[in-house]
Amino acid sequence: MNPTNIVLHNRSRVLEITFDDGHTYKLPYEFLRVHSPSAEVRGHGRGQERLQAGKREVTITTVEPVGYYAIRPTFSDGHNSGIYSWEYLHEIAVSQDKLWNDYLARLAAAGASRDPKPKS
Repeated sequence: MNPTNIVLHNRSRVLEITFDDGHTYKLPYEFLRVHSPSAEVRGHGRGQERLQAGKREVTITTVEPVGYYAIRPTFSDGHNSGIYSWEYLHEIAVSQDKLWNDYLARLAAAGASRDPKPKS
């Protein structure tokens, strides 16, 4: 599965991606950030995942191509170590509702929030 079009909608904070099967998905920046494929988020093995809280207002500042197989976005919180392959983007796009609901449940269980901590 390869993308035929990728558009960043900065006002709505959504990455719109169309794949060569004709399907288009809208992935909020927050969703992409909290589901980063990086070791910082996923850990180095099962059970090492780190819950990403306070990312509601995150934006994407730049996107770099990685060869012909992926992109590496830089988020406004400085995170830039996630390499999002076309396969991974498609996987999370088709599972977006389930992944988002699971994330919200994990946040609730941890007593955490999508909102950033107020600056002192």
